[in-house]
Amino acid sequence: MRYLPSAMDAPSELIRIGGVDVAPGERALIDLPVANLYTRGEVHMPVRVVRGKEDGPTLFVSAAIHGDEINGVEIIRRLLKSPQMKKLRGTLITVPVVNVFGFNTHSRYLPDRRDLNRSFPGSEKGSLAARLAHLFMTEIAAKSTHGIDLHTGAVHRSNLSQIRGWLKLEGVEAMARSFDVPVIIDAEVRDGSLRAAAAERSIPLVVYEAGEALRFDGVAIRGGVRGVLNVMSALGMLPPSRVKRREHEPFVARSTTWVRAQESGILRAAVRLGGHVQQGELIGRISDAFGGAEVEVLSPCSGIVVGMINMPLVNEGDALCHIAHFAEDEPVAEAVEAFQAAYAAPQSIDPQEGGT
Repeated sequence: MRYLPSAMDAPSELIRIGGVDVAPGERALIDLPVANLYTRGEVHMPVRVVRGKEDGPTLFVSAAIHGDEINGVEIIRRLLKSPQMKKLRGTLITVPVVNVFGFNTHSRYLPDRRDLNRSFPGSEKGSLAARLAHLFMTEIAAKSTHGIDLHTGAVHRSNLSQIRGWLKLEGVEAMARSFDVPVIIDAEVRDGSLRAAAAERSIPLVVYEAGEALRFDGVAIRGGVRGVLNVMSALGMLPPSRVKRREHEPFVARSTTWVRAQESGILRAAVRLGGHVQQGELIGRISDAFGGAEVEVLSPCSGIVVGMINMPLVNEGDALCHIAHFAEDEPVAEAVEAFQAAYAAPQSIDPQEGGT
């Protein structure tokens, strides 16, 4: 994938975000006013803008739209410290904490209990969630040509490192493949999501899902840093990557299945995140705490486990695992193991490329 210059590539012109002008070759830390607390304290959404001296795309990288999903915050911190940024062409706009309210309270949601990622594109005079979404769309997305949104699983749930995007949209599949994780989920956009709002504005956007809420995951973080740098390189924002690409091209799943608990109890899982399961294979056993009868949970399909519950205490109807379907499962499982091994240790990424 190579990026073709467009009318939005204007390094000789200022980019204005939150009333602050950023010229080519400059960096800026901008606090976008969000709202005041009822204790009169001000709340801001922090934005770091890095501009190269030469033409190129404008890429935004956002995290913590769900305030408890913190892996992306660390990915952006490492990205900004990367020596590669000295070679930047175009503009990088980073928003490490979009949902500042949820981030400060360790919550997925906003104080009004709304999900910010179901509130886009928002409105200037709507709910708090709608206003925050509107602020992001007008000050960040509207100034960008491409986007990467960083997420994790929910509390007590881990997601395998994966890219999600609607591949039929122009530019999305090329970005998804260049991220260079083994698994891509081809998923239509959801109403109210940032992906849907970006699609309405013809902004190619991919979502990186990896790890668990409120936990740092080294493999997810290191793989995420490398993935963002890979996309920037593919877009022409950075020189070609020196990191050798994987033996396998990413595998695309066109559908997924959730496996849910038939009863409440204590789950003893028999599968692992990233593992290959066959239809009819044992997912786990659910029992009570007193040695009573056990209920076996069997897989309704074959595929790769891309999401897994970490809490053994489950209620009837709880999602236990998320299975993605591929034409061939075994090569995917091998590629997943290779990815996890490659990013298992800090030295697995060249520290000169910002992966430490």
